[in-house]
Amino acid sequence: MKKNIMARAIAIALMATPLAGFASEADLLKRLDKLSAELEQLKAELAATKQKTDTVEKRQEALATAAPATPVAPLAAAAPAAPAESASASMLGPRTVLSSYGEVNYTRPTKDASKAEADVARAVIGITHRFDDKTKMVAEFEWEHAVTSASDKGETEVEQLYVEREFNNGLRAKGGLFLIPAGLINTNHEPTAYFGVHRNFVETAIIPSTWREAGLGLSSTLDNGLTWDTGLTTGFDLTKWDSKSTDGRDSPLFSIHQEGQQAKGRDLSVYGALNWRGVPGLLLGGSVFTGKAGHKTADFAAQDARVTLWDLHARYTPGKWDLSAVYARGTISNTEALNQTFAGNPTPVPSSFYGWYTQAAYQLWKTSDYTLTPFVRFEKFNTANSYSAMPAGLEFATGPAEKVWTTGINFNIGEGVVIKADYQKFKEDKTRDRLDLGLGYSF
Repeated sequence: MKKNIMARAIAIALMATPLAGFASEADLLKRLDKLSAELEQLKAELAATKQKTDTVEKRQEALATAAPATPVAPLAAAAPAAPAESASASMLGPRTVLSSYGEVNYTRPTKDASKAEADVARAVIGITHRFDDKTKMVAEFEWEHAVTSASDKGETEVEQLYVEREFNNGLRAKGGLFLIPAGLINTNHEPTAYFGVHRNFVETAIIPSTWREAGLGLSSTLDNGLTWDTGLTTGFDLTKWDSKSTDGRDSPLFSIHQEGQQAKGRDLSVYGALNWRGVPGLLLGGSVFTGKAGHKTADFAAQDARVTLWDLHARYTPGKWDLSAVYARGTISNTEALNQTFAGNPTPVPSSFYGWYTQAAYQLWKTSDYTLTPFVRFEKFNTANSYSAMPAGLEFATGPAEKVWTTGINFNIGEGVVIKADYQKFKEDKTRDRLDLGLGYSF
């Protein structure tokens, strides 16, 4: 560019010399004015060229400063080329991803305000590490109720810890501690994922969310929208049943789950689940889990007891509506002899328990940052629906089926924060009526 400008300047000078010899004074002045204008244009072009050059040089300096220094290894110590699958993994994003969710709740019983309480219900940190584009590790670590010690009610636990491998045919295999695919909430339990301050009773008292087992699992999603999931895992431990406590009445299976903590494995369990998403916005599914829970424990009166839990669930989200329903039923067999040893205690082992709910939510208001969604839910559940046959005079009274209405609002801030408020009305035990407030997040 500079050479072109110099050539044009020399040409103009050569043209000016002969003109001075034969042109009139007026013509000469006119030519001088023209030459002056062309000279000013050349100066402007030269200045613009210099500015462009300076800009390019500054960008190059900035890139050189931002780029990390990469030491040049000796040829003898050069690392082998990375495999193609590692290159594919880098295209997926960061190899290690940190996630988290948590919630802080406030509950105020309407019949006894002295029992109002605030609770840091849970704080969870998750880590997902991708070894390559087909192999990953998933881990979640949870703290409940803020403080954990021998004298506190808090808990520290591993919620998930498994490795998953995907094969070329779409089959996925995993091993470790993972969530059982039952109901709607167990595998999707972050506070931003469900309505209401607390998780519903059917999926906590009947399906013991958050429910995980240690074992092996296989799953795949087909082209028609059907996902199947099956596996072999640890199960429940009926020897943990405490007939003097109310834990079994609150949730039969939650009171005897093992959570991967030195879990008894003499009797393993199997599970299977089907979920169909062939229509946009529609989910239809079901699951079953079954296995013995006595583990051939010596001197235990229910060595052949079997726990079975199954559910049917549906969710439909047409437009601004979010409609869902779940039915779950569990059984514990061969408990006659065991319950005879519990005679006189308040909590024998039930032979069946069940629950169901229907829920409707509507997106009432939405902006770029905020979403307001009111909802209403009705649920019915019975944790002591029936007992195995007992000798005359030793029969146990079945528990009443509780009915609960819950109405409230979820106020979402962006994609990861939710403020909740609801009121719960109980049909049988009216002392449990309460107002709930909650704050949750997930990322």
